Amino acid sequence: MTDITITYLIIVGAVALFVWNRLPVAVVALLTPMALFYTGILDVREVVAGFGDPVGLFVASLLVLGTALEAAGVTTWAGQWLVKRAGASPAKLLVMLMLLCAVLSSALGFMGTVAALLPVAVASATRAGLATSRVLMPMAFAGSAGGVLTLTASPVNMIVSSAAEGAYLDGFAFLEFALAGLPLVAGTIVLLMLLGPRLLPQRNGASLPADLSQHTHTLIEQYGLGDGLHCLRLRDDSTLVGSARSALALQAYEGIALVGVKTAESGAAPQRDTFQAGDTLMLRGDATSAAQLAQDLHLSPNADGDDPGAARQWIGMESGLAEVVIPPRSALIGRTVFPGMVTASGDLMVLAVQRGGIDLPALPEPLRAGDHLLLKGSWQALDQELATPQVLVVDAPDLIRRQSLGLGQTAPRAFAVMGLLVLLLATGWVPPAVAGVTCAILMVVLGVVTVPEAYRRMDWNTVVLLAGMIPLSTALQQTGAADQMAHQLLELVGDAGPRALVAGLFVLTVILGQLISNTATALIVAPIAVAAAFELGISPRPVLMGIAVAAAASFLTPIATPPNLMIQGPGGYQFGDYWKLGLPLTLWFFVVAVFWVPVIWPFGTL
Repeated sequence: MTDITITYLIIVGAVALFVWNRLPVAVVALLTPMALFYTGILDVREVVAGFGDPVGLFVASLLVLGTALEAAGVTTWAGQWLVKRAGASPAKLLVMLMLLCAVLSSALGFMGTVAALLPVAVASATRAGLATSRVLMPMAFAGSAGGVLTLTASPVNMIVSSAAEGAYLDGFAFLEFALAGLPLVAGTIVLLMLLGPRLLPQRNGASLPADLSQHTHTLIEQYGLGDGLHCLRLRDDSTLVGSARSALALQAYEGIALVGVKTAESGAAPQRDTFQAGDTLMLRGDATSAAQLAQDLHLSPNADGDDPGAARQWIGMESGLAEVVIPPRSALIGRTVFPGMVTASGDLMVLAVQRGGIDLPALPEPLRAGDHLLLKGSWQALDQELATPQVLVVDAPDLIRRQSLGLGQTAPRAFAVMGLLVLLLATGWVPPAVAGVTCAILMVVLGVVTVPEAYRRMDWNTVVLLAGMIPLSTALQQTGAADQMAHQLLELVGDAGPRALVAGLFVLTVILGQLISNTATALIVAPIAVAAAFELGISPRPVLMGIAVAAAASFLTPIATPPNLMIQGPGGYQFGDYWKLGLPLTLWFFVVAVFWVPVIWPFGTL
């Protein structure tokens, strides 16, 4: 059995396993290079080369950058802007949502953008009186088109650019993809607005993502945080400044109980045992007693003029709230708690305790299974301290933060780093992988994203898929399988010319892209495209750009891309709903790939 035959069998086996969908994608991706090694097609260095490949490193760095932009509140801010601008107009909402998804996909990547905008889209559709099925598929399909706007928008773009460089040509510039991407986005939006109302079902999904944008108001109402609450700030001449927190004696002030303390800097519970000027005491009880306390201790009542029960008093860029339930058999059962106490770590403060929906008095009380606690602290402390089986978190603090806040304090730094990335990629001063890793490191060093957060939100499936499938692309070239497949494709299209070659590769890419990852598809088809272009005596650049366009046309099945699967439940879609709207879009992508791309990147001659 020849090496070419073995390579073909491994490709067929990998595609079959991807379609079978019983094994995780990452496992199939790793089995592929192992098969190439055990059959003697590649040596050990070539098998593991994918883990150090510049394309894989660059894509991994982009995932970190996308996480950093999301942590800086970019997607939340964009969603809030969308809701404010679109109002209740269904048509305006749909157009703006598609444009927003396309633009953000070019910066954050397709998958991250759809995941971040999904709750915003559902909430916006509800406010506009639209069924979620009329909104989510257009949003996802527009995001897919936006994946052809920049070099960093999709791993496929990096693959075809790298393939061009491997053919001793110039790779594609950072914004060069927009020459094909802009017509794709414009045509996609027009077709979706014209055909969507006719071809999309009128359904709401049974499983909708939680809209937590007003979650803080819900907690304030449930726990009565605004009822009889007084926020008193320590002035510079307060007698409490510099004293231990245990020195605060409230026995003389009838009906007053300490709910919490927050710092002026972050709004979180102070991680120290002494009071400082600017700290705010959050007290609940009689207004007369609170006024007397403020006078005696030199406190400024409600110094910032805000409503004590307003959401901004409880949630901000640095700190927020979390609601937890004590599960059965928790080690915390029997522990004494009371409103105003600080946890053993000193990072979180207990604001309220409820049992059976009723507030417990501000007195030490042993915890029981089923008790609800409302906690306040920095976002980092909430994430770390609540990652324990001793409590059940009702709504993840990370989700609350991302949906409730707009641009954070780190947003300017995040935008500056992304500007640096664009500059490095546009000028070509350093290789893309170096530029991406450098900017990812800067995001961590500048405090935009933490290392644990980057690890936790990293799409490891994409990283492993690239690392595992790159050796298969290498095997196609080394064994001559790519040349053979290219020759057979050219025999099939006959003397119809280079456009027929692009058309044939488009059809092959689209078919494979509906069954397996479009990233894996691009790694398989790219070397075939280069070989076919060389055999025909034309430039591979328009052929490779046609593959990038074809790989983005993953519209026909819910399993074609992760975002297609993400929207299926919330949109109430059935399998057949995808191809009805996806087929006209695929035809538009075909027109762009076959007729427009060669105008921008001529076939020429070698």
